[in-house]
Parts: sequence; structure tokens; C-alpha cells
Amino acid sequence: MGAMFLQAHERRKDGKEHTYWSLVETVRTADGPRQRTLCYLGELNSSAQARWLKTVEVFNEQGESQQLKLFPSDVEPPANDPNVARVILNKVRLERMRQFGACWLGLQLWKQLGLDNFFQQSVDGDRAEVPWSQIAAVLAINRLCAPGSELKIEEHWYPGTARDDLLDIAEGKLNDTRLYRCLDKLLPEKTRLEQHLKERCGELFQADFDVLLYDLTSTYVEGGAEENALMRRGYSRDHRPDCEQLIIALVVNREGFPFSYEVFDGNRADVTTLETILRMVERKHGKARRVWVFDRGVVSEENLGAIRRRGGHYLVGTPRSKLKQFEAELLQDNWQQVRPEVEVKLVGIPQGEETFILCRTQGRQQKEKAIRSRFSAAGLRPLAAAAARVHLRSVRPELFDSRHHSGNSPKA
Repeated sequence: MGAMFLQAHERRKDGKEHTYWSLVETVRTADGPRQRTLCYLGELNSSAQARWLKTVEVFNEQGESQQLKLFPSDVEPPANDPNVARVILNKVRLERMRQFGACWLGLQLWKQLGLDNFFQQSVDGDRAEVPWSQIAAVLAINRLCAPGSELKIEEHWYPGTARDDLLDIAEGKLNDTRLYRCLDKLLPEKTRLEQHLKERCGELFQADFDVLLYDLTSTYVEGGAEENALMRRGYSRDHRPDCEQLIIALVVNREGFPFSYEVFDGNRADVTTLETILRMVERKHGKARRVWVFDRGVVSEENLGAIRRRGGHYLVGTPRSKLKQFEAELLQDNWQQVRPEVEVKLVGIPQGEETFILCRTQGRQQKEKAIRSRFSAAGLRPLAAAAARVHLRSVRPELFDSRHHSGNSPKA
């Protein structure tokens, strides 16, 4: 980190001289030292009514503190004011500048959710040089502020923040080994943690969990992962079929709050996961008339039947092939506009328990038109080439007569 100092900028406005100040850092570049402005601090007006009355808390050797007003050395402070500190600005330097605001906010959210007490009771039973609950706070707040690997936390993020002061962690006591070991400590608390967060968020934000959205994703590794039995080759959403992967299933409520998650084998088909998720949610949070929302990749008659047997409801994507059942409805004009470019129509099935929602959008129509045009153009190109060959044969038949071809004939 380079040296930092306050820099003055003179400007004449309305016939008066004004001085503006900025915080500047000296940095090394390939072309030599350069100055980079970090922030503008505003005007140091010589007017007594608009002086730069910044305050600083000063500690003496006995640990006693006092609030003092800061004045630059070239500005005359109010007379006989005992709470004035004169500052020689060109001698001011900032060292070990650290991030504070985001980390402080993250810690307040951590406490509001009751996670400090939760982890103190669940993982601090074993004696450790640094309490595991504090390591858990570091991991969570990092994910909130600047997501990165455990090694990056140790080497870059943590030293540049005020985490050590906020959590009272001694210098040099945080390392990647301790961060990785903390993850192993947290995993057995997964179910209790999910239940705790559901209850706490319901209390703080009146969040409800009657409507649940379910989807799946995958993550792959480029190594062998021989010790992880879940790693398998399967359908790769990352377009890396050469790598082993695992499937992550996530359940969120209508506000996007993570309700629960599960990990499956990498070759597990999406459609086979729902029954497991239904049982897991009931085991953790009890039975309820929930509404499940998921895309057509999870839809099957067995899955929909499993939700109905539990007294639940669902809103799911259906295969495009089912549109053939609604050709007459699609041609009618009784659509309801719910957004500027979105129209819907409810279609009930006679003597059935399901209602279909037909939806059409202007953007989708334009996309499908462009797809049809692209395929039509691709199909016309070979036809145009064939037509050109037919025309050339009619006007220059000798080019297609083998008796007029020249060149070396193959030897016998």
C-alpha cells in the first residue's frame, strides 16, 4: 500500500478563492510513482460559519478519550476553543486502511438472526484457540461482502477488513486450515440451522413458506474426486461432460430465502429428486398444504401425484406437446393482459383437478419468428445451390459431359 495524504485544489469562483481537499494515494506504476484520488473531502472554507469542523477521538497514555475538532494548519480556528487540534495536513499519512462498514453491517445481521448465540451453543463446546462461532461469522460475512475461497479470505480479504477488531480475533490466528475445519464443524448442524433461520426470518420479516420454488443445478470438479462417492458424470449444465459433478437441489420461498437444500449424485436425473425433497421438507418442517413451483424438467405424473397425496398444490411448466390440446383456445381473443407484453388465459379441464395457464408474450413471438426465419434461410441455401447447378447444366452441358472432361485418366 502506498503513502496517503491530503491534497489541496485551488479554484476561483465568483471572484473568491476556494480550497478543496481530497485524499490521495501514491502508487507505483510501470511509468513510476503516480497519485490516485481515493475520495473528495470537500471545501475548507475560511468563513467562520462554514469551517471544516471534523472531529476525532484522541486517547492519552492513560486511555482517556476526548473529542477534538480538526483544523488544517493554514486555517485560523475559533479563539479560546480548548477542543481544537491543529493539523499539518501535508504531514498526515494513513496506514493499514481497512474496510469497516460492510463488515460491521454483516456482523449486525449475523446477530439479528441470532446466529451468534446459535453457533456458540452448537459448536463452541470444544476448546479452541479461536471460538468456532467466530470463524463461522467470518465465513458467512465474507460470503455476504466479497465471496471467495478460504485461501483468499486468509491472504487478501481478512487482512484488509476490520474483522479482527469486530470479532476480537488476535492477529495471526486466522488461517485457511482453521477455516476449512470450521466447515466440517458446521455441516452436522445443517438441519438445526435451517429450522432456526426459518423461525427467525419469520419473526423478523413475517416471511411465509407456503409457496416453495424448487430447482436444481450442478457443480463439477476437474480432478478425480475419488473420495467423494457423490461425484459422477451426468448431464452437465456447465457443458463439461468430461468432468465428474454433483447435483445441488435448492428450495426457496417466494422472497428467494433459501429454505433448504440437498446434494445428489452427479448422474441423478432431475425428475427423480422431488420425492426425496418432499420427504425431507416434511421431516424438518412438518406437513402442510404447500404450493410447489418448478419447471418441466421435474414434472412427471408420479411427482404430481406425490404432491396431491400430501394435500399440496403445484404450479409447474408443461411440455410444449400439450399445446395441441388447446389449439382452439389459442386462436380465440379472450386473453387477459397482465403486463405490457404478457397475456394469459386460464383453461380448466372438464372433470379434472388441474387448470392450465396459457401464456404468450411479444418477446417470445419475436424469438420464435427469428428461429423460423433462420431455419428457413438454412433450408433455402442448398435449394438455391441446386437451382444454380440446374441452370448451368442447361446453358453449358459440356461441363457436365464426362467425354469432354480433361485430365489424367487413372492407370490400369
